[in-house]
Amino acid sequence: MTTTAPAEAAVQQNPAGAAHPGPRRRPGRIRRIGLPYLLLLPALLLELLVHLVPMVIGIVMSFKELTQFYIRDWGTAPWSGLDNYRVSVDFDAPVGEALLHSFLVTVAFTLLSVGLCWLIGTAAAVYLQDTFRGRGLLRALFLVPYALPVYAAVITWVFMFQHDNGLVNHVLHDQLHLTDKPSFWLIGDNSFWALLTVSVWKGWPFAFLIVMAGLQNIPGELYEAAALDGAGLWQQIRRITLPSLRPVNQVLLLVLFLWTFNDFNTPFVLFGKSAPEAADLISVHIYQASFVTWNFGTGSAMSVLLLLFLLVVTGVYLLLTSRGRKPADV
Repeated sequence: MTTTAPAEAAVQQNPAGAAHPGPRRRPGRIRRIGLPYLLLLPALLLELLVHLVPMVIGIVMSFKELTQFYIRDWGTAPWSGLDNYRVSVDFDAPVGEALLHSFLVTVAFTLLSVGLCWLIGTAAAVYLQDTFRGRGLLRALFLVPYALPVYAAVITWVFMFQHDNGLVNHVLHDQLHLTDKPSFWLIGDNSFWALLTVSVWKGWPFAFLIVMAGLQNIPGELYEAAALDGAGLWQQIRRITLPSLRPVNQVLLLVLFLWTFNDFNTPFVLFGKSAPEAADLISVHIYQASFVTWNFGTGSAMSVLLLLFLLVVTGVYLLLTSRGRKPADV
């Protein structure tokens, strides 16, 4: 004996040819999902306005013969094509030769600054991993150079590097007697080392902060097991600390490289508009080519070349570091 009533009721509720209704999305859920993106939209538009629009204008200016005669209405400046780029990369001419010298100085300065910042920051972070009295105070003191405003910190160093009454010459010459006479730190060859000192002083706390955060993710059991196996401090750092910090160091070194290579505030506040030849970083050099000689077309071409160089270096660096990663790290 069979019963057909439930089947007939089902047919009546869902007649033939009618599609089975799927799950409907609630409008409230869509609003909840889209609300964060809607709130981020004004900031995104402002970022594009502040960064993208000037970059596009700078690229357009690099193809124009834009000098002080057209600065009132730069849109009427005649097109020069690739002439500004040819002048910039002609290393036999004065403009190209000066740009190449500035580029080499910037490369040497960046490599030394990034290397020292990473080395000092890593050493300080490893040292402060152990618990001891006063560790919190040392951590706070180490972050002071990073927390200070750039202009206030660099201006302080300007007074310290003064020839007659600066603290640096007072300590090195008057107290320690390491030099025969007071040195000029803001001119000549010593300007490079003065710039490097200020850059490392204000940059290494950032490396210290990032490495110290990365060390928190390393299990303490690894060090305990290594100590039981007879591994010393250097072996623990080499076999445990550095491999575990590899992803952190990859990002840290790239960020430090980009920040240092593009640094404008430090040399500008330290030396003014005309930096010494030994400390002629490319950021200040482009500023001089644009706002001192009033050749904005050539300065824009140099900026575009700098942008392309940094993009290539960043791409190659990311490609090499991603190849070295293990599948589990990706």
